[in-house]
Amino acid sequence: MTTQFKICNCNRSMPLDAAAGARLGAALGSGALPVASQLCRREIGGYLEALDGVGDVVVACTQERALFAELAQRKNTVAPIRFVNIRETAGWSAQSNAALPKMAALLAAAALPDPEPVPIVNFDSAGHALIIGPADQALPWAQRLAAQVDVSVLLTAGSEDQMLGERSFPSFSGTKVAISGWLGAFNVCWQQDNPIDLETCIRCNACIEACPESAIDLTYQIDLDKCSSHGDCVKACGTVGAIDFARGDSKVANDRSGEFDLIFDLSRTPVVHAHQLPQGYFAPGPDLGRQFEEALKLTQMIGQFEKPKFFTYKEKLCAHSRNEKIGCNACIDICSAEAISHNGNHVRVDPNLCAGCGACTTVCPSGAMAYAYPRAADMGLRLKTLLTTYAKAGGRQAGLLLHSKEQGATLVAQAGRLAKAGWRGIPARIIPVELHHTAAAGIDLWLAAFAYGATDVSVLVTDEEAPQYLDALQQQMEVAQAILSGLGYAGRHLQLIRAGTAAELDSAVNALLPAQAPEVCATFNVAADKRTTLEFALEHLQRHAPVRVEQIVLPAGALYGMVTVNKDACTLCMSCVGACPESALTDNPSLPQLRFIEKNCVQCGLCEKTCPEAAITLSPRLLLTDAAKQAVVLNEAQPYHCIRCKTPFGTLQMINNMLTKLSMHGAFAGNLDRIKMCSDCRVIDMMENKNEASITTLKRTH
Repeated sequence: MTTQFKICNCNRSMPLDAAAGARLGAALGSGALPVASQLCRREIGGYLEALDGVGDVVVACTQERALFAELAQRKNTVAPIRFVNIRETAGWSAQSNAALPKMAALLAAAALPDPEPVPIVNFDSAGHALIIGPADQALPWAQRLAAQVDVSVLLTAGSEDQMLGERSFPSFSGTKVAISGWLGAFNVCWQQDNPIDLETCIRCNACIEACPESAIDLTYQIDLDKCSSHGDCVKACGTVGAIDFARGDSKVANDRSGEFDLIFDLSRTPVVHAHQLPQGYFAPGPDLGRQFEEALKLTQMIGQFEKPKFFTYKEKLCAHSRNEKIGCNACIDICSAEAISHNGNHVRVDPNLCAGCGACTTVCPSGAMAYAYPRAADMGLRLKTLLTTYAKAGGRQAGLLLHSKEQGATLVAQAGRLAKAGWRGIPARIIPVELHHTAAAGIDLWLAAFAYGATDVSVLVTDEEAPQYLDALQQQMEVAQAILSGLGYAGRHLQLIRAGTAAELDSAVNALLPAQAPEVCATFNVAADKRTTLEFALEHLQRHAPVRVEQIVLPAGALYGMVTVNKDACTLCMSCVGACPESALTDNPSLPQLRFIEKNCVQCGLCEKTCPEAAITLSPRLLLTDAAKQAVVLNEAQPYHCIRCKTPFGTLQMINNMLTKLSMHGAFAGNLDRIKMCSDCRVIDMMENKNEASITTLKRTH
């Protein structure tokens, strides 16, 4: 089926005419495209006719997306309707006359078929909300929200200005609050350290009247700084039994817990400290306007919800741990949602907590963690389509601007509008690429983009990214830049753009300079496996590199490198071979040899941490010769043969070390020759030696 493109110059505010439509059609392989001036108004009939076709429809307008979508719904249109912004991103810039190749690229990418659906993570919320905070904050919101959601309150402090009225919602008090879980499945634990149990209290006010220090307020909490513990309130409470001063005793277990669907945390310091908060948890802080905004969101989170499962995880590739030794911890350290945790030799990702930032996939050196929204292959196809169409339409020196779909997209659109107010807007050669999150694209996609012809890749970051994401992106960029510079490609190819306003973005993107790209564009497709994609990209970049080199030194933390071994210290115990998750280190079944295949090494450090002799050191580098794929011998030794049966069972260095260390051991003192025997012969020798005395401890019987 063919795709129908509906182009509009937006009341002639963009330099699009019949000639431009013909050029766009040629680049898209669809014939000359008619260009409307008021597609959303007097020329709406052209859009309605397109809806009657059988192919997809791409509308080059997001300004009136709602109108076009409503018309398609009224006509019960089956074919997908896709929207793309060529106005703010291209047609309104100061370089709009040169932006036609970018328009063609954006249209081509918009026409790509939808990626395959990803698995879904489900949430079920019945609206049982817990409001946490001091009484002066929590109680007013409990009264406001009680009509919309099933409210419970956990008071962390009392208040002289608030009072608990009739029992219209469950009320608790406590401190040391801990929260785990997500929308529909929160578990809250706290310590009830105030003597009055609010759920038992009938609010008869007898304790308030009995207290001589006025230490009890109308939220029925005792101010322990005023209280002298004389017990008059306990007597007044009588058989109700709501007051128990043992609750303030640290030696008494006063732990409480409850399960809730939603959390409205009004604590002065939020209980959950993660940068990316779990769905269903709201911590608006003291700002009243934000409290109302978050409360409105909370009331809308009742029912069944779903989100994509943003990741795939392949345990076989994971270099996290072996034999209780931690190697690569990159994904755990980077996750701002605290969704990834240690799980034996591997990691565990909680899909309910995962927010889809993709940073774990960017820092994963082995490709065990892969992004699925979209999948790497789908994102690669998008980049390839953008860059090849741009070149086909006559564009030169294409740069990519990766940005988020939230604040990043807003700034890009605002920068485009500023161009109509005297600013420059997005340059004609810079192609905006929207991502679910800016941390989701890493070195594999960046280098693939360069292989496809991009001269530079910029990542726009705002205050929505966690600080550790910026550090990780910068580190990955330094690795990629070292590779490109090492191959002789001139210029700065990667940069982070930190902008909080459209004006800052406008200034930053117009200061970007194109770097050197390969003269021939690659044709490979991005693979599902990260390191396979990197292999394709590096092979192409090396083939067309201005400089021929055999190796490139990389910064610390790179995902390529070699292992060096101190031969004087190494005993060839092969602990490192057992620890290596990628089969980069191997032994030789026939000879005492430690061998290394550099292509397989992900620099996880497990070998270095496992080695009992501290004989291993990592050296980040990129080896570009065939030697990277071949096994090289790092250390070898003369085999040692059993002095009794002549079977090889170790190395000469290992046996000498054992003789030195075990010569005074009781099991070998006077029998050092047993160290020189294999395990079978050692047992036989012990059984044959009649001169050895054995000591047996006998139990006394009565």
